[in-house]
Amino acid sequence: MSLKLRPAALVAALGLMLASVAAPAQVVPKTIRLVVAYPSGGVSDVVARALADKLAAQLGSTLVVENKAGASGTIGMDAVAKAAPDGATLGFSAISPLVLNPHLGRSPFDPIKDIAPVASVMYSPVLLLATPATGMRDLRSLLDDARARPGAVRWATSGQASLGHIVLEQLRAAAQVDITHIPYKGGGQQLNDALGGQFEVLSTNAGPTVSAQIQTGRLRPLAVGAPARLETLPKVATLAELGYPAANLSSQFGVFAPAGTPAILIEKYNVEINKALASPDLRAKLLATDNVPTGGRADTFADEIASEYANNGKIVKAAGIRSD
Repeated sequence: MSLKLRPAALVAALGLMLASVAAPAQVVPKTIRLVVAYPSGGVSDVVARALADKLAAQLGSTLVVENKAGASGTIGMDAVAKAAPDGATLGFSAISPLVLNPHLGRSPFDPIKDIAPVASVMYSPVLLLATPATGMRDLRSLLDDARARPGAVRWATSGQASLGHIVLEQLRAAAQVDITHIPYKGGGQQLNDALGGQFEVLSTNAGPTVSAQIQTGRLRPLAVGAPARLETLPKVATLAELGYPAANLSSQFGVFAPAGTPAILIEKYNVEINKALASPDLRAKLLATDNVPTGGRADTFADEIASEYANNGKIVKAAGIRSD
């Protein structure tokens, strides 16, 4: 039996054949490496592994989690930036290696040209906590004390040029107070010293250990940096509500790919990440640690990163912030 095509149909059929040769369908790799820019065992690592499990089931692929910690996330994101753009490598990180570290001379890659945002995953609030060194129970009282005793109030962060330091500089400028910055290298010793009353204020990301100390009353929340109040701390106002919108910052985390990764794969991963974030068990895991699931379009995430990059450049310059 022969099949005869009219000239117009023949042209159309040939066009489809040529199109399929010129633009072959992109196939999701059977094995995908998810680079986590932080050490194993932390909240971000736990979330990344839970997300990887969801994506593996949804995509029918094997996701291998690889922790590449160091330099405030820059080492992990550098590995993503230098990977082949074939969809086989993704990264999980806060956006700070893209929007803050480059302004401090910490980036070996171009955050705009070398990284492709895939999807926002969550934001981690910044908590402002009073320690046993002070009896203050609200931010206004603490700022009044700082005005009355310039330099006497000590504020600890996880490090010079960390997000907590940026929050401090914004608040210090807006409230016109003299507060002494106590930078630590990481959060473990910082928390121990906070409980020992070595300083008056601690700014830190939310997490199970911090939440437990808030529940016991040893650390008292004064304010939160977040888009909205936390479900677990409904009586604690955001810095924006208290009149300090520029200081109302939080850590946003997401999934990234090497620049040049095919757009069809970026879109596929974005859809699947949004699907995973909508699942009740993953949402519950995030909310239990005061981390709030986000999601959304890849291009919206890219716009947010570009805006944050520009804003942080202004903050770093105005405050004269330098890296260690």
